Amino acid sequence: MISCVIYTDLDGSLLDHNNYSYAPAASLLAELESSHIPVVPCTSKTRSELLPLREELGNRHPFVFENGAGVAIPHGYFDHKPENAHSKGAFWIRSFTLPREHWLTLIAEVAQDFDEEYRGFSAMSDDEVARLTGLSVEQARLARQREYGEPVHWLGTAERLRAFSDTLQRAGAVVLQGGRFIHVSGRSDKGKALRWLNGQYAIQNSGRPPVSIAAGESQNDIAMLETADRALIIQSPTHAAPRLRRKDHLYYSIASGPAGWTEGIRHFMASNEGLFTLV
Repeated sequence: MISCVIYTDLDGSLLDHNNYSYAPAASLLAELESSHIPVVPCTSKTRSELLPLREELGNRHPFVFENGAGVAIPHGYFDHKPENAHSKGAFWIRSFTLPREHWLTLIAEVAQDFDEEYRGFSAMSDDEVARLTGLSVEQARLARQREYGEPVHWLGTAERLRAFSDTLQRAGAVVLQGGRFIHVSGRSDKGKALRWLNGQYAIQNSGRPPVSIAAGESQNDIAMLETADRALIIQSPTHAAPRLRRKDHLYYSIASGPAGWTEGIRHFMASNEGLFTLV
Protein backbone atom coordinates (compact mmCIF):
# COMPACT_ATOMS: atom_id res chain seq x y z
CA MET A 1 0.00 0.00 0.00
CA ILE A 2 1.44 3.36 -1.07
CA SER A 3 0.42 6.08 1.39
CA CYS A 4 2.01 9.09 -0.32
CA VAL A 5 3.36 10.14 -3.72
CA ILE A 6 5.57 13.19 -4.30
CA TYR A 7 5.07 14.89 -7.67
CA THR A 8 7.96 17.20 -8.35
CA ASP A 9 9.08 19.77 -10.86
CA LEU A 10 12.76 19.38 -11.79
CA ASP A 11 14.56 22.51 -13.09
CA GLY A 12 14.74 25.04 -10.27
CA SER A 13 13.08 22.63 -7.85
CA LEU A 14 14.67 19.20 -7.39
CA LEU A 15 17.47 20.32 -9.72
CA ASP A 16 19.49 23.50 -9.17
CA HIS A 17 18.57 26.27 -11.62
CA ASN A 18 22.20 26.94 -12.59
CA ASN A 19 24.04 23.63 -12.50
CA TYR A 20 21.20 21.03 -12.48
CA SER A 21 22.62 19.36 -9.38
CA TYR A 22 20.33 17.47 -7.00
CA ALA A 23 23.08 16.86 -4.41
CA PRO A 24 21.34 18.66 -1.48
CA ALA A 25 18.35 16.33 -1.92
CA ALA A 26 20.27 13.09 -2.47
CA SER A 27 20.03 11.83 1.10
CA LEU A 28 16.29 12.46 1.33
CA LEU A 29 15.68 10.87 -2.07
CA ALA A 30 17.40 7.72 -0.82
CA GLU A 31 15.25 7.74 2.35
CA LEU A 32 12.07 8.08 0.33
CA GLU A 33 13.01 5.32 -2.09
CA SER A 34 13.91 2.88 0.68
CA SER A 35 10.56 3.66 2.31
CA HIS A 36 8.59 2.99 -0.89
CA ILE A 37 7.42 6.58 -1.29
CA PRO A 38 7.43 7.31 -5.03
CA VAL A 39 8.99 10.52 -6.28
CA VAL A 40 7.38 11.25 -9.65
CA PRO A 41 9.11 13.86 -11.86
CA CYS A 42 6.60 16.31 -13.40
CA THR A 43 8.56 18.42 -15.80
CA SER A 44 8.72 20.35 -19.04
CA LYS A 45 11.57 18.03 -20.02
CA THR A 46 11.14 15.48 -22.80
CA ARG A 47 10.77 11.76 -22.39
CA SER A 48 14.24 11.39 -23.95
CA GLU A 49 15.76 13.68 -21.31
CA LEU A 50 14.09 11.83 -18.45
CA LEU A 51 15.47 8.40 -19.31
CA PRO A 52 19.15 9.07 -18.42
CA LEU A 53 18.17 11.36 -15.53
CA ARG A 54 16.03 8.61 -13.97
CA GLU A 55 18.99 6.26 -14.21
CA GLU A 56 21.21 8.83 -12.49
CA LEU A 57 18.64 9.39 -9.75
CA GLY A 58 17.96 5.68 -9.32
CA ASN A 59 14.29 6.48 -9.92
CA ARG A 60 12.11 3.59 -11.14
CA HIS A 61 8.76 5.35 -10.92
CA PRO A 62 6.43 6.88 -13.53
CA PHE A 63 7.07 10.39 -14.78
CA VAL A 64 5.10 13.25 -16.28
CA PHE A 65 6.82 14.93 -19.21
CA GLU A 66 6.38 18.01 -21.41
CA ASN A 67 4.28 19.85 -18.81
CA GLY A 68 1.69 17.14 -18.47
CA ALA A 69 1.26 16.33 -22.15
CA GLY A 70 2.32 12.74 -21.48
CA VAL A 71 2.70 10.29 -18.61
CA ALA A 72 5.13 7.38 -18.89
CA ILE A 73 4.70 4.31 -16.66
CA PRO A 74 7.29 1.50 -16.74
CA HIS A 75 5.87 -1.78 -18.05
CA GLY A 76 4.73 -3.89 -15.11
CA TYR A 77 4.78 -1.03 -12.59
CA PHE A 78 1.04 -1.51 -12.15
CA ASP A 79 -0.71 -4.85 -12.48
CA HIS A 80 -2.40 -3.86 -15.73
CA LYS A 81 -1.85 -1.38 -18.53
CA PRO A 82 -3.95 1.71 -17.76
CA GLU A 83 -6.97 2.40 -19.91
CA ASN A 84 -6.27 4.63 -22.94
CA ALA A 85 -2.50 4.12 -22.62
CA HIS A 86 -0.34 2.67 -25.39
CA SER A 87 2.99 0.87 -25.30
CA LYS A 88 6.12 2.65 -26.49
CA GLY A 89 9.52 1.22 -25.74
CA ALA A 90 9.65 0.09 -22.11
CA PHE A 91 6.70 2.26 -21.05
CA TRP A 92 2.95 2.61 -21.10
CA ILE A 93 2.27 6.14 -22.40
CA ARG A 94 -0.87 8.14 -21.70
CA SER A 95 -1.17 11.20 -23.96
CA PHE A 96 -3.24 14.24 -23.04
CA THR A 97 -2.83 16.50 -26.08
CA LEU A 98 -2.13 16.59 -29.80
CA PRO A 99 1.40 15.98 -31.14
CA ARG A 100 4.03 18.65 -31.61
CA GLU A 101 3.46 19.01 -35.36
CA HIS A 102 0.00 20.43 -34.71
CA TRP A 103 1.35 23.21 -32.49
CA LEU A 104 4.24 24.04 -34.81
CA THR A 105 1.73 24.49 -37.64
CA LEU A 106 -0.49 26.64 -35.44
CA ILE A 107 2.39 28.92 -34.40
CA ALA A 108 3.46 29.34 -38.02
CA GLU A 109 -0.09 30.19 -39.13
CA VAL A 110 -1.27 32.61 -36.44
CA ALA A 111 1.90 34.18 -35.00
CA GLN A 112 3.51 35.56 -38.15
CA ASP A 113 3.53 39.11 -36.75
CA PHE A 114 5.92 37.94 -34.01
CA ASP A 115 8.48 36.12 -36.18
CA GLU A 116 11.42 38.32 -35.14
CA GLU A 117 10.55 38.21 -31.43
CA TYR A 118 11.04 34.54 -30.56
CA ARG A 119 13.04 31.45 -31.37
CA GLY A 120 11.46 28.03 -31.05
CA PHE A 121 13.37 24.85 -30.28
CA SER A 122 12.53 23.52 -33.74
CA ALA A 123 14.49 26.42 -35.29
CA MET A 124 17.48 26.09 -32.96
CA SER A 125 20.55 23.92 -33.21
CA ASP A 126 21.73 21.68 -30.40
CA ASP A 127 24.56 24.16 -29.78
CA GLU A 128 22.14 27.07 -29.48
CA VAL A 129 19.95 25.26 -26.97
CA ALA A 130 23.07 24.28 -25.02
CA ARG A 131 24.16 27.93 -24.79
CA LEU A 132 20.73 29.07 -23.60
CA THR A 133 20.31 26.36 -20.98
CA GLY A 134 23.79 25.46 -19.77
CA LEU A 135 23.17 21.86 -20.86
CA SER A 136 25.77 19.84 -22.67
CA VAL A 137 25.29 19.52 -26.43
CA GLU A 138 24.12 15.93 -25.96
CA GLN A 139 21.65 16.96 -23.28
CA ALA A 140 20.43 19.74 -25.57
CA ARG A 141 19.87 17.20 -28.33
CA LEU A 142 17.59 15.25 -26.00
CA ALA A 143 15.81 18.45 -24.94
CA ARG A 144 14.93 19.19 -28.56
CA GLN A 145 13.19 15.82 -29.01
CA ARG A 146 9.74 17.20 -28.22
CA GLU A 147 6.68 15.04 -28.81
CA TYR A 148 3.80 17.32 -27.84
CA GLY A 149 4.70 21.01 -27.68
CA GLU A 150 7.20 23.74 -28.54
CA PRO A 151 9.42 25.68 -26.11
CA VAL A 152 9.97 29.27 -27.19
CA HIS A 153 12.81 31.62 -26.22
CA TRP A 154 11.14 35.02 -26.05
CA LEU A 155 13.18 37.98 -27.35
CA GLY A 156 10.57 40.76 -27.30
CA THR A 157 8.99 42.89 -24.60
CA ALA A 158 6.64 41.73 -21.87
CA GLU A 159 3.79 43.61 -23.57
CA ARG A 160 4.41 41.85 -26.87
CA LEU A 161 4.63 38.51 -25.06
CA ARG A 162 1.12 39.10 -23.71
CA ALA A 163 -0.08 39.76 -27.26
CA PHE A 164 1.74 36.66 -28.55
CA SER A 165 0.18 34.53 -25.82
CA ASP A 166 -3.30 35.95 -26.41
CA THR A 167 -3.05 35.27 -30.14
CA LEU A 168 -2.09 31.64 -29.64
CA GLN A 169 -4.62 31.07 -26.87
CA ARG A 170 -7.45 32.40 -29.04
CA ALA A 171 -6.38 29.79 -31.61
CA GLY A 172 -6.64 26.98 -29.05
CA ALA A 173 -3.14 26.72 -27.62
CA VAL A 174 -2.04 26.99 -24.01
CA VAL A 175 0.98 29.24 -23.36
CA LEU A 176 2.86 28.72 -20.10
CA GLN A 177 5.88 30.53 -18.66
CA GLY A 178 8.51 28.10 -17.41
CA GLY A 179 11.79 28.76 -15.68
CA ARG A 180 13.58 29.64 -18.94
CA PHE A 181 11.16 29.29 -21.84
CA ILE A 182 7.59 29.89 -22.94
CA HIS A 183 5.86 26.56 -23.62
CA VAL A 184 3.20 26.29 -26.33
CA SER A 185 1.07 23.16 -26.31
CA GLY A 186 -2.49 21.89 -25.87
CA ARG A 187 -4.91 21.96 -22.96
CA SER A 188 -2.97 19.58 -20.84
CA ASP A 189 -1.15 20.46 -17.66
CA LYS A 190 0.70 18.91 -14.77
CA GLY A 191 -2.41 19.03 -12.60
CA LYS A 192 -4.49 16.94 -15.00
CA ALA A 193 -1.64 14.44 -15.33
CA LEU A 194 -1.21 14.27 -11.53
CA ARG A 195 -4.93 13.64 -11.03
CA TRP A 196 -4.93 10.83 -13.60
CA LEU A 197 -1.75 9.17 -12.30
CA ASN A 198 -2.85 9.40 -8.68
CA GLY A 199 -6.01 7.65 -9.82
CA GLN A 200 -3.91 4.80 -11.20
CA TYR A 201 -2.16 4.50 -7.84
CA ALA A 202 -5.62 4.39 -6.22
CA ILE A 203 -6.66 1.49 -8.46
CA GLN A 204 -3.52 -0.33 -7.33
CA ASN A 205 -4.38 0.58 -3.70
CA SER A 206 -7.84 -1.06 -3.84
CA GLY A 207 -9.49 2.28 -4.52
CA ARG A 208 -7.69 4.33 -1.89
CA PRO A 209 -5.74 7.24 -3.42
CA PRO A 210 -2.38 8.07 -1.86
CA VAL A 211 -1.83 11.52 -0.40
CA SER A 212 -0.27 13.67 -3.11
CA ILE A 213 2.42 16.28 -2.48
CA ALA A 214 3.39 18.62 -5.32
CA ALA A 215 6.63 20.63 -5.41
CA GLY A 216 7.33 23.41 -7.91
CA GLU A 217 8.52 26.97 -8.42
CA SER A 218 7.04 28.50 -11.58
CA GLN A 219 3.84 29.29 -13.43
CA ASN A 220 3.74 25.98 -15.25
CA ASP A 221 3.54 24.24 -11.86
CA ILE A 222 0.37 26.04 -10.72
CA ALA A 223 -2.13 23.42 -11.87
CA MET A 224 -0.13 20.69 -10.15
CA LEU A 225 0.26 22.73 -6.96
CA GLU A 226 -3.47 23.49 -6.88
CA THR A 227 -4.46 19.86 -7.53
CA ALA A 228 -2.28 18.06 -4.98
CA ASP A 229 -3.34 17.43 -1.38
CA ARG A 230 -0.30 19.39 -0.21
CA ALA A 231 1.80 21.95 -2.07
CA LEU A 232 5.41 23.06 -1.73
CA ILE A 233 6.44 26.28 -3.47
CA ILE A 234 10.21 26.47 -3.79
CA GLN A 235 11.87 29.86 -3.80
CA SER A 236 13.34 30.79 -7.16
CA PRO A 237 16.45 32.94 -7.68
CA THR A 238 15.06 34.23 -10.99
CA HIS A 239 11.34 34.97 -10.59
CA ALA A 240 8.52 35.54 -8.11
CA ALA A 241 6.67 32.62 -6.59
CA PRO A 242 3.56 31.46 -8.45
CA ARG A 243 0.32 32.74 -6.95
CA LEU A 244 -2.14 30.08 -5.83
CA ARG A 245 -5.80 30.25 -4.91
CA ARG A 246 -5.35 27.65 -2.18
CA LYS A 247 -4.34 28.71 1.32
CA ASP A 248 -4.23 25.38 3.15
CA HIS A 249 -1.57 22.64 3.27
CA LEU A 250 0.84 25.04 1.59
CA TYR A 251 4.51 25.64 2.37
CA TYR A 252 6.92 28.24 0.94
CA SER A 253 10.57 27.26 1.20
CA ILE A 254 13.23 29.67 2.40
CA ALA A 255 16.00 27.98 0.42
CA SER A 256 15.92 27.56 -3.36
CA GLY A 257 16.46 24.56 -5.62
CA PRO A 258 17.11 21.13 -4.13
CA ALA A 259 17.88 22.62 -0.71
CA GLY A 260 14.42 24.21 -0.71
CA TRP A 261 12.92 20.95 -1.97
CA THR A 262 14.48 19.08 0.94
CA GLU A 263 13.39 21.78 3.40
CA GLY A 264 9.78 21.62 2.22
CA ILE A 265 9.45 17.84 2.03
CA ARG A 266 10.95 17.51 5.52
CA HIS A 267 8.43 20.13 6.70
CA PHE A 268 5.58 17.90 5.55
CA MET A 269 7.29 14.87 7.04
CA ALA A 270 7.45 16.61 10.43
CA SER A 271 3.96 18.12 10.36
CA ASN A 272 1.89 15.23 8.99
CA GLU A 273 1.93 12.34 11.43
CA GLY A 274 1.48 9.02 9.71
CA LEU A 275 1.87 10.46 6.21
CA PHE A 276 5.48 9.32 5.95
CA THR A 277 6.75 6.09 7.42
CA LEU A 278 10.49 6.07 6.75
CA VAL A 279 12.58 2.98 7.35
